[in-house]
Amino acid sequence: MRRENRGRIKVFLVDDHPIVREGVRSYLSGQGSIAVVGEASDGAEALRKARALSPDVFVLDISLPSLDGGELARRLRRAVPKARVVAFSIHSSEEYVVRMARCGARGYVMKDEPTSNLLEAIKRVAKGGLYFPPDMTDAVLSLEGKLPATRRGVASLSAREREVLVLVAEGMANKQIARKLGLSVRTAEAHRERLSRKLSIRTVAGLTKYAIRHGLTSLR
Repeated sequence: MRRENRGRIKVFLVDDHPIVREGVRSYLSGQGSIAVVGEASDGAEALRKARALSPDVFVLDISLPSLDGGELARRLRRAVPKARVVAFSIHSSEEYVVRMARCGARGYVMKDEPTSNLLEAIKRVAKGGLYFPPDMTDAVLSLEGKLPATRRGVASLSAREREVLVLVAEGMANKQIARKLGLSVRTAEAHRERLSRKLSIRTVAGLTKYAIRHGLTSLR
């Protein structure tokens, strides 16, 4: 990894419009936390470069000339399993959002939104979170069906465990949670382990969905 990129979120842009790529690249490159490591104008070029550049996040236009955005998202995830996909589109209908979520996208941002929203989406998904239009939350979360049922659910969580759950859903790691709540890292880890056990949910995505369903946080 290039030394100047250490600690930054590595982003790869895929869009067939050079002026869009230039604008997004210019904005993101001005953010200290982001490194734009590559770009492509179509699916074939993106797949050819993906493994070598190994980005953290793909920002993907879903209307490409040669390959459907959903299929490209699937292929990019196979090529770089640890990378996340943020769909970046002119389409605002639920049909497109749900399709991209079904194909593995962790976020969806419309091109007519402020560019700061795209930045927030990149940061959120890079931490393991989700970023989708608020009015489409139910449609996106329904893709994986209902969360595992528990006898006591959220009512069984202590006040501190609920705080930890919300921070996990916001994409914070254990060290960040500890700092935010004034705890030791070990104590934060213990709270997280207990709430995961009580809810029978082990993944960040699962905990995020649970918190959203129970009104403890939102997708944004």
